[in-house]
Amino acid sequence: MKIFACAAVAASLLTLAAPASAQFAKPEDAIKYRKNALFVMQQNFGRVSSMASGRTPFDAKVAAESAETAAYMSKLPWAGFMADTDKGETRAKPEIWKEPVKFKEASDKTQAEMSKLAAASKTGNIDQIKTAVAAVGGSCKACHDAFRKE
Repeated sequence: MKIFACAAVAASLLTLAAPASAQFAKPEDAIKYRKNALFVMQQNFGRVSSMASGRTPFDAKVAAESAETAAYMSKLPWAGFMADTDKGETRAKPEIWKEPVKFKEASDKTQAEMSKLAAASKTGNIDQIKTAVAAVGGSCKACHDAFRKE
């Protein structure tokens, strides 16, 4: 039953992600889409990160929910990095389109680390969460250093 459920979820995600690039009428729409997805991801990750660093009180339920949302959102913005979205209101570097394999590896790494954070957050163990937060932060920084303008 678990295998069927996982397969169903995977198929649903692929169904949603595949037409994403086709849904953008204009490049500006794709840019707005990816910015919004990244914003929601960052806000939820920031909540967990703040708890992990002790800036805000730890709440296991909020951490788990926020990490799960961040992990889900980490799958979405990449469809918005389609052709002709390298101009306009964006901080995306041209390297995204010049080095698409490297960019894909960076996005995959972020998604993998976000999934690990979601799993760690479900344990309620702050030490596991801190370790996962550091790994996510590292993958985000590496991607930003390589592919985002300041």
